[in-house]
Amino acid sequence: QVQLQESGPGLVKPSQTLSLTCTVSGGSITTNGYHWSWIRQPPGEGLEWMGTISYSGSTYYSPSLKSRTSISRDTSRNEFTLHLSSVTPEDTAVYYCARASGLSTNPGDMGYWGEGTLVTVSS
Repeated sequence: QVQLQESGPGLVKPSQTLSLTCTVSGGSITTNGYHWSWIRQPPGEGLEWMGTISYSGSTYYSPSLKSRTSISRDTSRNEFTLHLSSVTPEDTAVYYCARASGLSTNPGDMGYWGEGTLVTVSS
């Protein structure tokens, strides 16, 4: 069974870049058809899809975050990484990585999730 695990700093200063890595076990991130996403949930709010990297390395981003977001991958380590630049306190959230069987921006379509990691943006 596939497992996803987020890792990265829990505290980031305003204007810095937030970087989180999702390490995948039990399955390859290059397996045909699977799409790997980052989703976040600010305190007291709903889930927000941020972006996706496909099994082939294609990337897709939320229009509202596109200017600040990039997703990359390391196939040798079977992991993918989120970079969110110029963060503000409004970027404080629990960040999740997740997998879907196809391309989707709907968190409800994600079949597998990491446990999530809280990132606080504060000076």
